[in-house]
Amino acid sequence: MAKIDAKIPQGPLESKWTNYKNHQKLVNPANKRRLDVIVVGTGLAGASAAASLGEMGFNVLNFCIQDSPRRAHSIAAQGGINAAKNYQNDGDSVYRLFYDTIKGGDYRAREANVYRLAEVSNAIIDQCVAQGVPFAREYGGLLDNRSFGGAQVSRTFYARGQTGQQLLLGAYSALSRQVAKGSVKLYTRHEMLDLVIIEGRARGIIARNLSTGAIERYAAHAVVIATGGYGNTYFLSTNAMASNGSAAWQCYKKGAFFANPCMAQIHPTCIPKHGDYQSKLTLMSESLRNDGRIWVPKKLEDAKKLQAGTLKGHDIPEEDRDYYLERRYPAFGNLVPRDVASRAAKERCDAGFGVNNTGLAVFLDFDDAIRRLGKNVVEQKYGNLFQMYEKITNDNPYKTPMMIYPAIHYTMGGLWVDYELQTTIPGLFAIGEANFSDHGANRLGASALMQGLADGYFILPYTLQNYLADQIRVPRFSTDLPEFKEAEEAINKRIKTLMENKGSRSVDCLHKELGNIMWEYVGMGRDKEGLQKGIALLAELKKTFWKEVNVPGSGNDLNIELEKALRLADFIEIGELMAHDALDREESCGGHFRLEHQTEEGEALRHDDTFAYASCWEYQGENQAPVMYKEPLEYEFTERLTRNYKN
Repeated sequence: MAKIDAKIPQGPLESKWTNYKNHQKLVNPANKRRLDVIVVGTGLAGASAAASLGEMGFNVLNFCIQDSPRRAHSIAAQGGINAAKNYQNDGDSVYRLFYDTIKGGDYRAREANVYRLAEVSNAIIDQCVAQGVPFAREYGGLLDNRSFGGAQVSRTFYARGQTGQQLLLGAYSALSRQVAKGSVKLYTRHEMLDLVIIEGRARGIIARNLSTGAIERYAAHAVVIATGGYGNTYFLSTNAMASNGSAAWQCYKKGAFFANPCMAQIHPTCIPKHGDYQSKLTLMSESLRNDGRIWVPKKLEDAKKLQAGTLKGHDIPEEDRDYYLERRYPAFGNLVPRDVASRAAKERCDAGFGVNNTGLAVFLDFDDAIRRLGKNVVEQKYGNLFQMYEKITNDNPYKTPMMIYPAIHYTMGGLWVDYELQTTIPGLFAIGEANFSDHGANRLGASALMQGLADGYFILPYTLQNYLADQIRVPRFSTDLPEFKEAEEAINKRIKTLMENKGSRSVDCLHKELGNIMWEYVGMGRDKEGLQKGIALLAELKKTFWKEVNVPGSGNDLNIELEKALRLADFIEIGELMAHDALDREESCGGHFRLEHQTEEGEALRHDDTFAYASCWEYQGENQAPVMYKEPLEYEFTERLTRNYKN
């Protein structure tokens, strides 16, 4: 039996991180130059970690799947980043940010990690302002804040609807400085395909040069995974097309535990699907829920006319509109957490009140805000988002309500890590969305950017140093070692199998089939019968993939179809683990909603006596059932309550 040790420091909640830093091991500057660290990923977590470690004096090898770190998916984040500055003087504090995050995650996150996240949040804002990130400011010049779901205070710092882009440019500038200094070596258009373990420790990776097709070996004293989540398992999601879970999945297959895989977030504010040939979905920022009001018609006959196109949203008088979030959750209204808003939208559409031709959409209306604030103010706050919506839908949201519907967005599950962000493989760390640690069963809006930068700038530089302190006598590794050769041979065999398989179906065709299975049986609402059917269908799809997939071109050259095929093989297996985890967790919590476990009012029904743990899955081999271990989530400083956003 594996032993799970979260390494949570002793002492009061507010002192744990300080105590850890006071007693961590250090590496002196001369010794740092002798240590190599691989960082896989250049989004907010990866870029900030690589820049910080380079600034500290370590030799960093940083791998980027895109042609530039500026294209990392972090750039797509729109609405903002949370911090407990309390600039609005509305009652915010580090503890309140911690509590909102714990509560928003439906009490399925680790207390110590979440408090540390809230504790370092303020330093992130100072860091980014110093880098020149152009946060929105009030008339007097002070940084502005707005509200996000799951909070009753304004703590979200933003740069119009481009917050992720501006933060990423800040991290990229810090990274570029280290690249110019020579402390970071940047490898663009490279994808990690396997982890190399030597004597039980992570010591390198095998990567594919996506421009040439060459398989390359890289060695280091430690490896950091910062490759984001696995939301594209569903095919249609808000993630960039290159976003994938393969790096984390290969670490899982080498022995790293995968935690809470079933906990995937459905974002309520996305542009609805509009056809069968769509490759991704577009997110409309949660910040729009500050001033936009969500509604459907009260009368079923009005909904039928909207679906038929004989009636427009503005034709429905105010008294015939159902502002269902304001009705059901008066204390939070349109700013309830994402999982709550998503299920409420689905419930209204399932009841027949959807407002577009598919019946799978609700209105997000700015009429009230435009009357109250004026069009110019609304345009200043959300103009680029409105412009994006109009370009995609050919509807002017200043004149007609936006249409939105939930879509897969973020994955709370990921590689299991302890308090030090280290996985169950010594020397392998996971940060940002690639780990499971901070968001429990549901992530509050504007917290992804916060976690990525907290991990990269302010947490990993301490915890990684603590690990490396006893590695300074370990000489650099040769990539000629048999462990590297064995890993490379396994990859070449996998690629050879795919290239020699002359099936009749394209990668995208099979990926779309995977997405349909996942959305239908492992989507917003799950039940035992559906999950069992989904597991059977996924097993059949896996056989079909290896029998029927057709990958054109060469395995030794630039080949995007081969890239997609390698990732799809992993997505199918990730989907299987998600379904098994969802079947095992017989409760509802956050983004994991089992239809058999809900209150009379349709809210998530947790079972804390049975499921107050993180499920940690260990790989047992090809076609073997994984083994699940439990990390008990013991709450010393927080009382577990039924989430209440009504009063």
